[in-house]
Order: sequence, then C-alpha cells, then structure tokens
Amino acid sequence: MPAVPARLRTSAAAVGVPVLACGLALAGLATWAVSGRAGSPPRVTVTEAYVFQPLGPAQETAAFFTLANDGGSADRLVGITSPGTAAPPALSEHRMTSSAAAYRQRVDSAAVPAGDGLTMTPYGIDVTVRPKGTWRPGDEVSFTLRLRYGKPLKVRAVVVRPGTGTGRRALP
Repeated sequence: MPAVPARLRTSAAAVGVPVLACGLALAGLATWAVSGRAGSPPRVTVTEAYVFQPLGPAQETAAFFTLANDGGSADRLVGITSPGTAAPPALSEHRMTSSAAAYRQRVDSAAVPAGDGLTMTPYGIDVTVRPKGTWRPGDEVSFTLRLRYGKPLKVRAVVVRPGTGTGRRALP
C-alpha cells in the first residue's frame, strides 16, 4: 500500500477541520430546534396593572405593570401611551445618589427577558404619568404598551392609593 503524500494529508486536514466544525454547529442547531425554542417569538402579556392616586398638589404619579414573557425570545418595552394623561407617559428608573437621595431618571426602554418578564416597582422601573383630570381609587386608566417585537398591548390600570398596589390584575 503506497504512502499518502504529505501534501494530500495537509489538504485533507485543512478541509476536514472546517467540515467537522460545521457538522458540530449543525448538530447543536438541530438540538435547539427540536427542543422547540428555535425561532420562538416573544409572547408578552400583562398580568398586573395599577397606577398610584396622585396625593396633595403632586402633578405626577407612577403606573406599574407586570409583564410576563412565555416566549423563547426576549423583547423590550419601548414606549407607553395613554389617552388619560395630560402628557405622554415616560418610562423611568429610580436611582440613588451617593448621599442617599432618590431621583428619577428617564430610560428609553426596559428588557422583558424570555421565560421571565418585567415587574415594575416604586424602587426600580416604573412609568411616570401626569393625570388628565382627577383620579380616584377604583378608576381605570387605559394604556398601550409598545414592544420592540410584539404587538402593542392595550390594558387598563386600576387607580390605587400608594402602598396598596400589589395584586391588581390587568384589565383587558
């Protein structure tokens, strides 16, 4: 049996390594696809929605939403509108200074991770709103949440006294 020339061995190795790498990548992608997660779009729903009743002379208050994402891909909350506000609602995040003073910073978007979601709180991400008219506990305020990939979500948030907002189901 004749010996394989060195030139042929080098060529076979040069071709074999990329072919093997492609085969391994293809096997990984096939496993991912079979698991049902490949290409699965985000599936975002709102499970909780409430807005604090403005107290005293305050012109602004905050709205809170809990978004669940049962899909295989992350999404982002990129905008919020409401016909019940005097100014466009603003997505914001509460921050602390080095001297322990709190302030609100506007943010452009908020992540809604796949298989998880986003829960807004008074100590993190929330929506700053300026009411149009007077809001009383039990009133409902309509909002449309805009996502980067998903369809807009229309929801009604219930007005509650500050400190009593947990457990409010979202109203379609």
